[in-house]
This record gives sequence, C-alpha cells and structure tokens, in this order.
Amino acid sequence: MRKTAEICFRVLSGLLSMGSSGILWIRLLYCMVIVAGCAAEAPQTYVVHVSKSHMPSAFDTHEQWYASTVKSLQGLEEEEEERKILYSYDQVFHGFATKLSRAQAEALESMEGILGVYPEIVYELHTTHSPTFLGIDGNDGSAWSVSDQAVDVVVGVLDTGVWPESPSFGDEGMSSVPVQWKGECEAGTRFNASHCNKKLIGARFFCNGYEAALGPVNEMKEYRSPRDQDGHGTHTASTAAGSSVPDASLMGYAKGNARGMAESARVAVYKVCWVSGCFSSDILAGLDRAVQDGVHVLSLSLGGGAVPYYRDGIALGAFGAMEKGIFVSCSAGNSGPDPMTLANVAPWITTIGASTLDRDFPSPVVLGNGASYNGVSLYSGKGLPAGKLPVIYAVNASNGNTSNLCLENTLDPKLVMGKIVLCDRGVSARVDKGNVVKSVGGAGMILANTEANGEELVADSHLLPAAAVGRKNGDLIRNYVLTNPNPTATIQFRGTVLGIKPSPVVAAFSSRGPNPMAPQILKPDVVAPGVNILAAWTGASAPTELKGDRRRVKFNIISGTSMSCPHVSGVAALLKGAHPEWSPAAIRSALMTTAYTVDNSGKPLRDVATGAYSTAFDHGAGHVDPQKALSPGLVYDMGVQDYVDFLCSLSYTPQQIQMVAKSNVTCSRKALANRNPGDINYPSFSVVFGVNEDDKSSGTVVKYRRTVTNVGPSGSKYRVAVSAPATVTVAVKPRTLYFRQVNQKLSYTVTFVSKSLTVSRPASFGSVIWTDGVHKVRSPVAYSWQS
Repeated sequence: MRKTAEICFRVLSGLLSMGSSGILWIRLLYCMVIVAGCAAEAPQTYVVHVSKSHMPSAFDTHEQWYASTVKSLQGLEEEEEERKILYSYDQVFHGFATKLSRAQAEALESMEGILGVYPEIVYELHTTHSPTFLGIDGNDGSAWSVSDQAVDVVVGVLDTGVWPESPSFGDEGMSSVPVQWKGECEAGTRFNASHCNKKLIGARFFCNGYEAALGPVNEMKEYRSPRDQDGHGTHTASTAAGSSVPDASLMGYAKGNARGMAESARVAVYKVCWVSGCFSSDILAGLDRAVQDGVHVLSLSLGGGAVPYYRDGIALGAFGAMEKGIFVSCSAGNSGPDPMTLANVAPWITTIGASTLDRDFPSPVVLGNGASYNGVSLYSGKGLPAGKLPVIYAVNASNGNTSNLCLENTLDPKLVMGKIVLCDRGVSARVDKGNVVKSVGGAGMILANTEANGEELVADSHLLPAAAVGRKNGDLIRNYVLTNPNPTATIQFRGTVLGIKPSPVVAAFSSRGPNPMAPQILKPDVVAPGVNILAAWTGASAPTELKGDRRRVKFNIISGTSMSCPHVSGVAALLKGAHPEWSPAAIRSALMTTAYTVDNSGKPLRDVATGAYSTAFDHGAGHVDPQKALSPGLVYDMGVQDYVDFLCSLSYTPQQIQMVAKSNVTCSRKALANRNPGDINYPSFSVVFGVNEDDKSSGTVVKYRRTVTNVGPSGSKYRVAVSAPATVTVAVKPRTLYFRQVNQKLSYTVTFVSKSLTVSRPASFGSVIWTDGVHKVRSPVAYSWQS
C-alpha cells in the first residue's frame, strides 16, 4: 500500500509540473484518472463469506484456514501485519473480515470455498413515562406481575456502549447472574470488570473494523472500551431493561419513576458504534459474540440503506441469531415521512417505527398582538425578562446572505443583540441553531418547522430560552414578524403535561413503507414510543451533545426510532420470560396481531407529518400493546426453512442463500412453484397486484396461505372478519378454525382479487381478523398496484 501511494504521488506531481500549456486540462483529467485508480487500489475492509465445509484437511481450525488464505494473496508479503484477520465469525455466519485491495478481494473471491467478498458497510445510529403509557407498570395488579419471570432473560444491546455508574444499572435486590451466561466485562479505557454487576452482566467493545478504516481510536474524543461517551447506548439499554429509579428527570422535566420495559431482565452491552459510525465488520463481531455469550433478545438502534440481505451485516447477523432462537429488534430509521425509506426490513427482524407518548412539554409563543401559538421546549435556565422582546426573522438578521436557518456565522450581532430570533428548521441540528443565536447575543429563539417537518414537535434542552413550533404556527409567526413594523414576543415554559390527546401519533421522522427490498412483506412491523423519551445518559456528554454545553445530567430526553426499538426489545424480553418456549417469530406475531390502531381519543392513529390518518405503511400492524401481546390467542410461527423459502422466492442463487443461511439449503417445492415473497407465514399481508398493460387481467389475483398456532385454551373456535377497499374482493377459506388442543396448527388461504385494471391507483388498506370472542388476532393488509 505504501509503495502504491508513493507511485501515485510521483505520477501526480509529475503531471502537475509539466507546465500550463493548452494541454494542461487533458493532463489534469488524466491525473484524476490516475488518482482514482490509486484510490481504487487502496486497501479497505472486506467481509468474506466462507463455505465452512470446504476447509482443507490440512488445517486444524477455520481461523488457520482463513489466515493462510489471506497470506496467499499476491502482494501481502510486506504488509502481513496490516492485512491480518480482523475478525473470524462462526455463530451468526461463517467467514471473516480483513483488509484488502480491490484486486486482492477479486482474487480471493475466485478461490475454492469462498462464497462472496463484499466491502463493509458503515451504518448510523437512529437517534419513564413509557411503562405507564404502555400499561406494564403493574400498579393495577395487571398480568405484568409475570415480568419477574424475565430475571433470567438477557437483553443484548449493540450501540455506543454504556455508562455503568448510571443508577439505571443498579442491581439492588437482584438474584445471582444466570449460570448459563457466558459473557464478561472487557477491560479498557476507564472500564473494568468491577463496573459490571447483577444487572449489567456483560460489556464488550469492537473496534477492529473502525480502526482498520480510520486508524486508532482517538481517546481524546472517545473511550476505547465499553464506556459510552455518546449517551445513545446508555439511553437505549436503560429503556429496554433499566432498573427502577425514583424521581428521575431531565432538570425537572418528565419527573417520575424511570425504569426499563423489562426491569427485572439483565443487560449486556456490545459497543460497535464510534464517532465515525458503526462498521459492519464490528457489528457482525458484536452479534457473533452476543450469540455465543447467550443473550435472548438483541436490540439494534442503528441501520443503513437497503442492500441485498446477503450483503447487509445486520440482516446476516440477525438471521444467525434467529436460528439460535434469539429475538432481534431493529429501528426502522429516521428518514420519514418520505415513502420507501425503511431500514432493517428482513422478515426475520422485527422492525420498529416511532410514535408519541401522551406527555408533552408545552412552551407557548405569545406575540405582541396577543396571539398565542403552541410550542415545546426542555429549556431549564433563567426565563426571558418580563414583558415582550423584539423579534427578528433570521432572513433579516443575516450577514448579507439572507439565510433563514441560523447557521454558524450567518447572523449579524448588531441586528440580533437582545432580541428573539425566528429560525427555520433544517440543515443544522436544532440545538445548534439556538447556540448560534446565543453566541451573537440573541435573547431567545423561536424554531419554526417548514413543510419538510410538518407539525412534528421534538423538544430540546436548549442553551437559551427557545421553543419549537409546527409549520402552520410557524407560518403565522413568520407572517406577523415580516409584516409588523415592531414585532415582539415572549416564550412561556410550562413544564410537563400528561394526558395529551390525540396520542399516540406516528412521528414524522419515522421511516415509512413500502418495503424497498420486498414490497410483498409489510414493514414496519409496529410502532412504539420514540418521541421525547426520558432514559439514562452518559456522564461524558451534555444533554445537547454540544461541545460548549458544560451541563451533565443522569437522564436525558431524546427522540428517534432508536428510542422506539428498545421499548419493543424490553417487551419482547418480558414475553420471552413469560413464554420461554416461543420462537422469535411467535413473539413478533404476538406483538403485531395485538397492536392497536386507535388513539386515546377513539379515532384512528394519525400521522403527525400530514395530520391525516396514518396507514399500515406508516405504523405497520399498529402501536404495540404489551398487555394483549401476553395472550394473543393465535400466533404465526416460522422457522429457518420458512425464511430460506422466502430467499428462494426472491430468486437468490444457492450461493447467495448459503451466505445468509450458512449451510447448503434446499428450496421447498412450494417455494419453487410459487415465487411470491409474500407467501411466507407473516402476521401481515402486503398484496402487490401486477397489472400488465398488454394483458389487463394478468396479476389481478394474489393467493396466500397462512398457518396459525393456538397458544390459547383448547376448544377455541375462531371466525374470520375481513375489511377491504371497494376495489378488492377477499375470500378466506375456511372461514372458521376450530382448535381442539393447545399448540395445534391450522391453515387457511386468502385470495385477493383486484377489480381495478389500472396501475395508477393509490395504495389501499384493510385487515383480516380472527376472533374467538376473547382474542382478536388482527393482520393488516396493504394493497398496491404495479406495472
């Protein structure tokens, strides 16, 4: 690599020194090609998929085989140490990670026993009232007294690490660590085995992929250990299974008893995310070790773009975990409200979108004309002076650039000093804008949404008096400030308010369907609280995460599908404790078929981005309901062969399927005969009618088969009810299912017929519901038309 870089540099220097004649542009273009070629040859980390059974008999272990294979590649003699095996994987998939040039990767891929060689992917993070809102606090003598059964359940959290001193990881009153646990606490910067206890029973860190790409961890910025400098991992881990902490709050906001969803469960953290992102080789290593350690639930609040499953590190690792009976919950992403923006859509992953709680932090903006507009804020410092202050729109306070976004170095201190500045949301972080206003002498800030964010209100712990308002109120405030010759305003801070209606609503940022990888699988699966969530925080970072913010807090309020994911992970741990025999698919089914789609005002769930009713592409099966999930009546169960058949239906090659499933597998006759990915035993339906312009009748009939398992009482009789748009007819056979015993399986078919022969129709929605008079097993149905 060093020799290649020196050659490239000499070529570049020579070309640039050849003068400024008319041919210089040609030379520069040629130079760019040379440099691009040099960059292409620069080594990077690759994840290598291996057929384990092909190991030559000359080797005692697969690690020896992997190392020998890499050393045999041409050009590695002088760089052996640099190109060592970064990780060897055995639990979630078979293979290894190493650093190679592109040419070496291509050479490796042609070798016997190598299934595939792919550059690693860099993923990003998707960033106590919740138990009460979800009905699992147990104060009413509810069924969640069974949550004590989760004491032997271990929730593995792959994130930015943990702040072990947080009271959320206290172990008072907890029993001994389960004897079957194989994990440990790894020592590193400011972290050792003594930081673990009977709650936090495992902590590891994985940075080989990160360091191979970017060099050694900068310990001036982050800890080379499981310790969490960011806060994200501490927040998600405590949300899933944190201990109960009385009188928790963020500087007085959201004060109450903070606790995780599975308070009695154990926590194991796997630090795979660093300042520059989450590298797939590190994620796979974390998943591999978590499975080996013995976790029961895995929670990943991170993700990236849609790629084939055999290239997606999270999907690969999750498949291997599923094979071991481990439930995997992942965040859906924060790219909403645009459609088809979902991450983590593999059907063996439970994909979680974000919704609101019935808690808010009102901070109304009162204008000089007496008008008052709702806003939100977590500001906790000294308020604005009595009366009203002058207001100026950022467009009129900028340094000649007419910027409305309050970006750094755009505001004129002479125009801003002592005033409230109206800033538009976008480009920079919300708290960054307030910091900019404060730095030039502004007294306060009104942060107004634009059309991109609609009416979504996310509260922030600002460094100056500030409130965020929705787009409609923002437009009214903008109009007042721009048309009034002497506009004034003030901001009031009213603390914490409960019982907000309507709630929940789907967060605008929550990523949406249709599923970009397989539109016949409805995603997200469910939504859960992900807006303004209070949970534990790191002692190394401020609540705003701004460098200039010197405040330190034990709890912080943040938002994202990162926050909704651990809610479901914790609930899954409770279900696993109550039903240890349930598979990951059965747990997901229970969560989905019992989810609700009506808010606390008795109306369908709404989408805060539009104000209209949300759809199954927004909320999946609905909002998770832990109480009902405990006793779902029926479940849609699945195993490895079901998922293999799904991959077969995508026309994956045997080699690609083996990359995911780790072994030679065979597609079933059903999968070979029916190439529809939607004919998997999923608890929801996504019906894609393929309309051919030359043959209008083709693709207007879709038939699915489902099998349900009775997990309720014997002698249960279920009848079906169907809801469908006028453009579709639905026939279910049989219409009655009679279960004579517990765990009995019965099958039914659903035939969907489109009355419409045009591809221009918007998506429509309905449901298939089985009920025995006690249980209501609901499957959402999404209908779309494609050419």
